[in-house]
Amino acid sequence: MTSDVRELSPAPERPRPAAWPAVRALLLRLHFYAGVLVAPFLLVAATTGLLYAASFQIEKTVHSHELTAPVPAGQTMLPLARQIAAARTAHPEGTVGAVRPAAEPGATTQVLLDAPGLPESTRLAVFVDPYTGEVRGTLESYGSSGALPVRAWISTFHRHLQLGEPGRLYSELAASWLWAVALGGVVLWSSHRRRALKPDRKAGGLRRTLSWHGSVGLWITVGLLFLSATGLTWSAYAGANVDRLQTALGWTTPALPAAAGDHSGHAGHGAGGDGSASGADADRIVAAAAGAGLSGPLEVAWPAEPGAAFTVKEMDREWPQRNDQVAVDAATGRVTGELRFDDFPLVAKLIRWGIDGHMGVLFGLPNQILLMALAAGLICMIVWGYRMWWQRRPTRGFAAPYARGAWRAVPLPVLLPVGLAAIAVGVFVPLLGISLLAFLAVDAVLGRVRAARAATAPARQSDPPA
Repeated sequence: MTSDVRELSPAPERPRPAAWPAVRALLLRLHFYAGVLVAPFLLVAATTGLLYAASFQIEKTVHSHELTAPVPAGQTMLPLARQIAAARTAHPEGTVGAVRPAAEPGATTQVLLDAPGLPESTRLAVFVDPYTGEVRGTLESYGSSGALPVRAWISTFHRHLQLGEPGRLYSELAASWLWAVALGGVVLWSSHRRRALKPDRKAGGLRRTLSWHGSVGLWITVGLLFLSATGLTWSAYAGANVDRLQTALGWTTPALPAAAGDHSGHAGHGAGGDGSASGADADRIVAAAAGAGLSGPLEVAWPAEPGAAFTVKEMDREWPQRNDQVAVDAATGRVTGELRFDDFPLVAKLIRWGIDGHMGVLFGLPNQILLMALAAGLICMIVWGYRMWWQRRPTRGFAAPYARGAWRAVPLPVLLPVGLAAIAVGVFVPLLGISLLAFLAVDAVLGRVRAARAATAPARQSDPPA
């Protein structure tokens, strides 16, 4: 009978490690400081990121005249030769750097020209009606994604607030802390006795805000970690460490062999230095690429040196498997080199997918909607975090941070590896390490100041005995 009762009795709750209260107190203080001091950077990054995710649809609307062309009944597209000639006639000051043939009916052909006075990484995109040869407009095109003015402005605003290289520190600081704040929040959520996957709508006040903050934060954690990791890959300081790690481990993205004539990185001088390679060559090059299995959308990049091979790239980022490249000899129309996305190392593929996912092009509109939802969730998390700070206040002002000195109660076998891991992460992600040291230094100074004031304050007399 006793054994039956014992078997039916609930198992006792597993006791937490003795160090956990001190570790939790330390996490609470760090999460509080990171949330209060880094949240403004995260808020700006989330707001501009939400705007950038919507910029693809904004671009299609704002620049619809240049991007589209009416499809005449029964009329076929003109050879690329005539389309390129129309662009060069409209802008004789530019040299052909690349051509993006119309990828589908109703789209225009983009002839990308290098012209004097353009900003770095920017070309002049001439939009040509592929059916009539009419030039429908000319816009600046930025970067490999071909961002037009509206999207390019939003992109640079998201990356560095239109402040140039110094402005990149804000976005790197936000990406550096985002993963730490998110993971710390998950650990704190898991330790809360009222943790739940859904917000408690019946609660009120601070408990209600905490419920929304914790539950929504849990649901978007994976997305926030993804945005943080991919954002750091092209940051200034952590990104340089990522590049060195990739090189050391052989995870770099491969390129067309030099013998194949991949001079696309110098495109802009054109064959013979004047961009005057014939349009007939361009048609032959596209046909050769199609024979090698490449399909639109394509970009034909002009070589920098006379006689060098042209590079043809698939530009379909919505399905990264279609990112093959070939080098084509314009004189013979023969494919002289190939680079297949299937042959990329797995890590190089993951990096490509990660970057495209962060930019909102991996799966097109669904990717952009997901990014907007993540950005909106992060904005709500920050607002709820500041609201909790306000709700915890005494009678005036904001609430004080959690108590200092919790690290002293953490056992050395736990504190030492955590400290070493923090140092390693701080070295690899420099802005995280520097800002964390700054937090600790300011916190220590404030603690000394408070201690000095308490020591010099007159002792308070106790009430006389009754």
